[in-house]
Amino acid sequence: MGISARIGSNKSKTIRQKMSELNWFIVLVICTVAGFGFAMLYSVAGGSVDPWAKNQFIRFLGGLVLMISIALIDIRVWMFLAYPLYAVALAMLVVVDVMGEMGMGAQRWINLGFMNLQPSEFMKIALVMALARYFHCLTDDETVQLKSLFKPIVLIILPVVLVLRQPDLGTTLLIVMGGITILFAAGVRMWIFVFSFLAMIPAAFGAWQFLKPYQKQRVLTFMDPETDPLGAGYHIIQSKIALGSGGVYGKGFIQGTQSQLNFLPEKQTDFIFTVIMEELGLIGGLSLFTLYLVLMGYAMIISLSVKSQFGRLLTLGMVMTFFLYMFINIAMVMGLVPVVGLPLPLVSYGGSAMLTLLVGFGFILSAAIHKETTIPRGGAFA
Repeated sequence: MGISARIGSNKSKTIRQKMSELNWFIVLVICTVAGFGFAMLYSVAGGSVDPWAKNQFIRFLGGLVLMISIALIDIRVWMFLAYPLYAVALAMLVVVDVMGEMGMGAQRWINLGFMNLQPSEFMKIALVMALARYFHCLTDDETVQLKSLFKPIVLIILPVVLVLRQPDLGTTLLIVMGGITILFAAGVRMWIFVFSFLAMIPAAFGAWQFLKPYQKQRVLTFMDPETDPLGAGYHIIQSKIALGSGGVYGKGFIQGTQSQLNFLPEKQTDFIFTVIMEELGLIGGLSLFTLYLVLMGYAMIISLSVKSQFGRLLTLGMVMTFFLYMFINIAMVMGLVPVVGLPLPLVSYGGSAMLTLLVGFGFILSAAIHKETTIPRGGAFA
């Protein structure tokens, strides 16, 4: 039986129609945000496209083509592929656990030759898709039943266990929060979230003994960086110095002292927002933040206009993933949360994270193009 027969008889649009309905404004804003990244990677390299800006630009072009291609594919096809893609992402996490590449004390990557692929990044997308499909296939009455939570909880726990083994606490938190977002948006009872939160409080204290030494040190450093200013607290202290020294207008492009003199560690990845604030000042930081708000605002509007439950949940899940990247990275460099190693979306250097976010926006744009498409709810895809 063909896909169209299983998921509805909505009239398909031509490629030309879909291209004309593609939200090119969102594409433009995404390119502008990425442009921030190219410029800052050029700056932290001392005014050179090597080693970061050129590679990032090439990856972005490939990701942009992939994003638009995803957007043009019928949202019903993505629903059909949700579980298979989740299975592939889970299999890649198993491969990482068995024979993954080591780096910075963690085993998180698969070496593809031309780049190191981080499967946990793609699991963030695959989990949202799988949960969106699952809840689409439930009625509203079934959604609020406790027995209906067993399968989604298993879908969340499996990747969480594998990612924790790498270890990667930051990505684990994003996977969990993405899953919780779908559960909440699907209509799971509020008392279940409240009860789960209260139950996790004593569990969090017990989990302290299972944290790796460097993870414990990050929490202690977050509470008081001055206890080890030349060791564990060095990163955040230098970050705060750079943030404050930029002022309103910044020191000027390629003129940042903390970044250019290499006082600021991981300046091309985790702490690139600090470079923006030091060189472009508060104006530069707020400009980037405004672009982020525009992207998330448009995505939220799309989620409200989509007729299918799958499309709505998928869009909300992708928006939350993007928001968490942005919020945690900015809060991290300001010392508001412990350092967990999450990149600034579409700006920090890194192929896996950028591809993940562009794929996520591809699904959002697909939902927008096919917002009038209805997908029957029932047990066919459960």
